[in-house]
Amino acid sequence: MTNQRNGRLALVGVGRMGAAMAAGWLRKSEGGVPADKLLFVEPELQGPAKDLADKYGVQHLTQLDAETAKTVDTIILAVKPQVMEKILPQLSEVAGEDTLIVSVAAGIGLRAFEKAFPGRPIVRNMPNVPGAIGKGINVAIANERADELKLRDEAETLLKVTGPVEWLEEERLMGAATGVSGSGPAYVFLMAEALARAGEAEGLPADLAERLAVATVSGAGAMLEQSLADGSASAADLRRSVTSPNGTTQAALDVLMGEGGLPSLIHKAVAAAEKRSRELGSAKNDKG
Repeated sequence: MTNQRNGRLALVGVGRMGAAMAAGWLRKSEGGVPADKLLFVEPELQGPAKDLADKYGVQHLTQLDAETAKTVDTIILAVKPQVMEKILPQLSEVAGEDTLIVSVAAGIGLRAFEKAFPGRPIVRNMPNVPGAIGKGINVAIANERADELKLRDEAETLLKVTGPVEWLEEERLMGAATGVSGSGPAYVFLMAEALARAGEAEGLPADLAERLAVATVSGAGAMLEQSLADGSASAADLRRSVTSPNGTTQAALDVLMGEGGLPSLIHKAVAAAEKRSRELGSAKNDKG
């Protein structure tokens, strides 16, 4: 590496996910990013982003200029894919040769970023929606230059503020990860929605059915997370443990696990999301 890294970071895009990441960095006493090392790059700060800037005194620029870029170690791109296409040319001109580029934009592959930032270390990350409250999961991949400079740990420290980071060695698997964790929260929300409507159809008041469904989904998720963390049980183990032979749960699972049931539907859903992710990524990368 030509220069010692100073920890200064430019966050390009301070929307919901960007602001959530910034809030996590600023709150952490260890492993975070001090306010004087953080720079918001956004045409206009609004909502949580403006509140953070006002509270912590974070510097704000409408565009990352060449002089400021010289002082930055890392640029995190947290903008929508359609915005990314507009800002990459300007950022490419000002980013330093060893500046770590980290993208949290959906669907844009390493090839597009390597074309925009030739020779730079790049990490592509896919967070998911629960990351906005620090309960997400990240799936990341690094290019060869990032690995040469041993920057995975630095990237992971920044990204894990929204949740754990899982690294891929093959970018082609990003579509499958998208189908499971990127799109996955919507499947869970649909499950809660369907569960509530089913309870309502059986006579429960709508507000009570919704409360029961939400508490059931969130409680089961917390129980699964704890069981996996301490190694006591898998999802299948927990399912079996709450299923009494010939009981009510077994009657319900006979429907859900029957031919064309939930396992088959989820398989088809993830496959459809993976396919669409590859299609969108191919289209964006061809433009890049």
